[in-house]
Amino acid sequence: MTGERVHRTSHSTEVAAPAGIVYGLIADAERWPLFFPPNVHVERLETDGINERLRMWATANGQVRSWISQRVQDPATRRVEFCQSHPQAPVRTMRGTWAVEELPGNTTLLTLLHDFTVHGDRPQDTAWVERAVDTNSRAELAGLKQLAERWTRLDELVLSFQDTVRVDAPAEPVYDFLYRAADWPRLIPHVARLDLTEDQPGVQVMTMDTLTADGAAHTTRSVRICFPHAGRIVYKQTATPALMEAHTGEWSVVFDGSGTTAVAQHTVVLREDAVERVLGPGADLAQARRHVREALGRNSTATLELARRHAQSTLPAG
Repeated sequence: MTGERVHRTSHSTEVAAPAGIVYGLIADAERWPLFFPPNVHVERLETDGINERLRMWATANGQVRSWISQRVQDPATRRVEFCQSHPQAPVRTMRGTWAVEELPGNTTLLTLLHDFTVHGDRPQDTAWVERAVDTNSRAELAGLKQLAERWTRLDELVLSFQDTVRVDAPAEPVYDFLYRAADWPRLIPHVARLDLTEDQPGVQVMTMDTLTADGAAHTTRSVRICFPHAGRIVYKQTATPALMEAHTGEWSVVFDGSGTTAVAQHTVVLREDAVERVLGPGADLAQARRHVREALGRNSTATLELARRHAQSTLPAG
């Protein structure tokens, strides 16, 4: 038994959507990076449909943090209990509850509860955790509210697709090209500038200027989580182009004995109020979907093609 003080917080918001919709978004943790601004990536490690173990990455006070979370879902009461089994210092313990309460008029009260302790109860560490919990909780509730209240149009707003390139080479040089994003400005024509830091192994934070088809440039910021042994790099854009409210993706390379399949996957939530501003008066979501699909697909396919050339150029001649 430790002597650290237990800190408790409560955040809530009313959502103009059915309780079942709100609970479904909370239960689907792997899609949280699309819903919640702080969340970067979630890997479901184990689940039996009720109990689950998740590896989570999120930003907290500008830092990328990671932990293992145990969750217990209760669809009957619409509650999800969670506990961090491997919290990252200065957090010593972190647990809490998502509570979804049905209100009259097809609306919902969503409450997020936390209780936590901090190693040594140092004031500066306690203040850091309190600020992170408060900032992230507010962002998560706001993001979920915004998405849930458009639940009847989610199929139009969410867009997922992938592009694939076949490479006659092992997976390693393909992955290496995708991993070494700091080199992209001299290797990829549509990348004008890229600043990258990797303060934690396999966790890359980057700012990139990308040229569009008409020669204009836009700036994005991303967090990338790299899994070299699995041949995967997952990422979330933390600053997106105007048409995208959220954008997550994955680069993956798989060797099958005769060659490598390189895949670029994208999932996007469109920013509906920007459609006419970006694409012109009268433009609709269907046009926005086509525009985003073509723009992202063009750039990711170009990157994969360059990765293919790089990988095949490393093979011995003859």
